[in-house]
Amino acid sequence: MKVIKLFLLLSGLLASPSLVAGEEKPAVIYKIDIKEEIGASSWRLARRSFTRALEEGARYIVIHLNTYGGTVVHADSLRSMILRSPVPVWVFIDNNAASAGALISIACDRIYMSEGASIGAATVVNGTGEKQPDKVQSYMRSMMRATAQAKGMDTVVVNGERTVSWRRDPAIAEAMVDEVIEVEGVSEQGKVITFTAREAMEYGFCDGVAASVEEVIRAEGVTGYELREYRVTTLDRVIGFLVHPVVQGLLIMIIIGGIYFELQTPGVGFPLVAALSACALYFAPLYLEGLATYIEIILFVAGVILLLLEIFVLPGFGITGVAGVTCIVGSLALAGVGTFSFDFAGEFARDLLYSLFFVSSCAVFSLFFSLWLSRKLFGARGLRLALHATVPVEDGFVGVDMTVQREIGKTGTAFTSLRPAGKVMVDDEVYDAVSNTGDFIEKGTRVKVIKYQAGQLYVEHDNMN
Repeated sequence: MKVIKLFLLLSGLLASPSLVAGEEKPAVIYKIDIKEEIGASSWRLARRSFTRALEEGARYIVIHLNTYGGTVVHADSLRSMILRSPVPVWVFIDNNAASAGALISIACDRIYMSEGASIGAATVVNGTGEKQPDKVQSYMRSMMRATAQAKGMDTVVVNGERTVSWRRDPAIAEAMVDEVIEVEGVSEQGKVITFTAREAMEYGFCDGVAASVEEVIRAEGVTGYELREYRVTTLDRVIGFLVHPVVQGLLIMIIIGGIYFELQTPGVGFPLVAALSACALYFAPLYLEGLATYIEIILFVAGVILLLLEIFVLPGFGITGVAGVTCIVGSLALAGVGTFSFDFAGEFARDLLYSLFFVSSCAVFSLFFSLWLSRKLFGARGLRLALHATVPVEDGFVGVDMTVQREIGKTGTAFTSLRPAGKVMVDDEVYDAVSNTGDFIEKGTRVKVIKYQAGQLYVEHDNMN
């Protein structure tokens, strides 16, 4: 009897897959919200969310999208990240996927839209809403076309021959950018394509209509899942604020302007404090995000040192000054892009050129603004920030201390070596001095003051010694 019970117990254990192989874990689905203008902040949060999703073993990623667009460079970065994703990426368009939002949506494996949502209108415009030149539009057209080709091509076998069928027609994707492109049966020339949810389904740019992310998951046939999402922290919000292009531009202008004003005023004052504070606020968030490293910081410090050497040690403005300015601008530009990779050298070069143009523009504007502001502050009599009183020579005013003339004829010692300039000590006072004959005078040698001219004593060897 005991043998029979033991046999039944072992049979039950072997028949239970949950005990032998362990219960199957629910599929992890990671939700990423993009519900703002596509820019540095949204790109940063999306990149962090993608990293976290892959670290936590997500099987699928769902983007909850609602945006009117944003900058092309950040939209392209998001597009590239989605295309390279090792796990399927779905997008749920909750109302709007305009411009950069359309590019991001087409890069996803599956597109779902809510009733009343729209996708398209990807024409590149500037900050005032004016259409950009055809060169820029051409670049956007190529990105839309390439993205549709990457995610919208199906291979169909007809009569034993393989033919390509476009699930997402590249021509339609291009027509979302440029009104010149006409797609027969879809759009007329002179009109940029913008689809509603039902129209997008008809032409292959939407895989279904849903009211929520949960409905999207059910439509894909996934059950027993765990929905996770990246929680935005206070630090994320602060970093997102500091990496905004407008804020970064202001910080760059404060850095350049602070250095300029510090060089125009004696001692260490407020301009230097402002420049250092702006420098910390500029580099800190980029360092925390892994964009800037200690190399960029060292390069910036080296640039400042070279600039100071050029101004205070070397005459004129030559190689040292040019090298200093190059190091400063280069460090600020390199801090705004990721680390170099041979796999994505083209993207790195594009981002570097964009960052370099941005930093250079801000630096030039800051320099001209600083020149204008310095004239207003120190040139206007009404502000009383500069001395405007005149002290004419005919009224007895002189620009140097003439009491030093009393040292003429006295003897002293060379306080430093004179080559031919240096310092001498006369009656326990140290003065700037020049060898009258241009000869080298060694430190400690007895000298005699011959004359006084242009704020300096002229001395010779004291032959009476």
